[in-house]
Amino acid sequence: MSAKRQPMPVLGELELEVMDFLWEHGPGDVRLAHEAIGARRRITSNTVQSTLKRLHDKGLAYRDKVSHAYIYRASCTRAEFHARSLGEVVGDLTGGEADAVLAAFVDIAERAGSAQLERLEALVAQRLSDAGAKR
Repeated sequence: MSAKRQPMPVLGELELEVMDFLWEHGPGDVRLAHEAIGARRRITSNTVQSTLKRLHDKGLAYRDKVSHAYIYRASCTRAEFHARSLGEVVGDLTGGEADAVLAAFVDIAERAGSAQLERLEALVAQRLSDAGAKR
């Protein structure tokens, strides 16, 4: 029996900003994160450190001890995080009935322009092709 996948944790504003830092800059310590985020927000390095620890505890950041400091890195890509989060929200909203959500995606892509609608079409075609290849 496989282990059930844990739900994607909900992030606060500061947690999301720290994740953005890790996604954009790669691994970093508290000092680097504070320089990028903390000073501008006028928060202490202790607050940034607590946020990084929370992200680690939530499974969204790995950390490695280097000398006397931890180096943090994201445990998933931004795209993976958003895809899982959106998938959970869509699953919760639809209760298994995805037609309304699919129609909303098509509407959003259409409003964004023909290029986005074509991109959505290409993604669907690729998934259908991949599914056919697995049979």
